[in-house]
Amino acid sequence: MSKKEKLSVEDQALFRGLMSGTRKLAQDTIVHKPPRKKVSEVPQKRLLSEQMDASHYFSDEFQPLLANEGPVRYVRSDVSHYELKKLRRGDYTPEIFLDLHGLTQQQAKQELGALIAACRREHIFCASVMHGHGKHILKQQTPLWLAQHPWVTAFHQAPKLFGGDAALLVLIEVEEWTPPELP
Repeated sequence: MSKKEKLSVEDQALFRGLMSGTRKLAQDTIVHKPPRKKVSEVPQKRLLSEQMDASHYFSDEFQPLLANEGPVRYVRSDVSHYELKKLRRGDYTPEIFLDLHGLTQQQAKQELGALIAACRREHIFCASVMHGHGKHILKQQTPLWLAQHPWVTAFHQAPKLFGGDAALLVLIEVEEWTPPELP
């Protein structure tokens, strides 16, 4: 029945008769979102400490074994290769983005460390790291650094939607979130 068609007087009377003795229900469904602390609530000293702790894994001398052909990809040995397929297809949507354009290698390492620490603190599973094309320095180094970090479970060249070959989608191992106990 379209909105333009009006109910006849008989149908309206029938409806009112059927609905007599009922009352309108109040909507009582409440959706609770998990509480997330804002980054601004974390003391600056702790943020710097986390950033330094997470970035000390990055070495310029170590060369992890990565695939030479095809898109840039990596999966930790204890993680299913199916995760790479899901990253490639774009099944994961990054919740946080890091843009490394214009940074030096040292600054990029520090920012990657800060990103990984923030993802663990905020329980963010998937992140996007945009290294760009440029002189290919960060494009070559970023995967090598990420493959060294123990909390990085997998990464793959991003789908076109998230930057294509100028970005990486990174899966980060996060601790299981447990709701706080109620008093």
